[in-house]
Amino acid sequence: MVGSRRVKVQTYADRRARSFSRSWSDPTPVKPESLHDSRDSGELQTSTGTLDEGLDEYADWEEERELERVACEGEDFIPPKIMLISSKVPKAEYVPNIIRRDDPSIIPILYDHEHATFDDILEEIEKKLTAYRKGCKIWNMLIFCQGGPGHLYLLKNKVATFAKVEKEEDMIQFWRRLSRLMSKLNPKPNLVHIMGCYVLGSANGEKLIQTLKRLMRPAVVDFKSPLELSAEGKEMIEMYFDFRLFRLWKSRQHSKLLDYEDLL
Repeated sequence: MVGSRRVKVQTYADRRARSFSRSWSDPTPVKPESLHDSRDSGELQTSTGTLDEGLDEYADWEEERELERVACEGEDFIPPKIMLISSKVPKAEYVPNIIRRDDPSIIPILYDHEHATFDDILEEIEKKLTAYRKGCKIWNMLIFCQGGPGHLYLLKNKVATFAKVEKEEDMIQFWRRLSRLMSKLNPKPNLVHIMGCYVLGSANGEKLIQTLKRLMRPAVVDFKSPLELSAEGKEMIEMYFDFRLFRLWKSRQHSKLLDYEDLL
């Protein structure tokens, strides 16, 4: 599991180095320049920069697009679908067992909600993409986490709301860096599904989605968070999961009595 202390123990030096991904409770001071130096972070500049910055951004975009095109040549290439699963989801450890078995492009990533950092998640996504096809990017993504109307509970002490996503530097950097992993070849907007909560259940949910879209520019990304029982929700489930196994898992998600042998 990504970020689990049983797998990876971070030293004090590691935590200092990962300045943008520490939680709000970490008392270690952060040097402002370390968060805003675009040369070190490799971030694309936003459209609010100078004309020269805009030209550089366009050049970088075209260069990265060409590299992705070369990497993904061939009729056998199937665009990857990243499935990000929070351990906070009840019975999350069984989710990788219920994905569609006829679709090798689905890449499940289970992360430790309590101990993982944004860095851990991004590094694992990059590693999985490289293993799938070096140089490829995300066309479709599922974020399976807890939350509610207007907010996503991504990590411990890290609740994404439209206000926090605009102000908290580690969240800003997470979504910007994630945008660099989205495809530049996809003729349609790259799609991010949010599952496990109905984030669009309030006006603040729509504000959150619009904020995320702005942060991820110049990548073009659509966000969808349909109700699971709706027609669009069923379509989302069938895109990533074996529908029969998903229903079985769902029926036992909160049970302590039934075993999960059918899912293994």
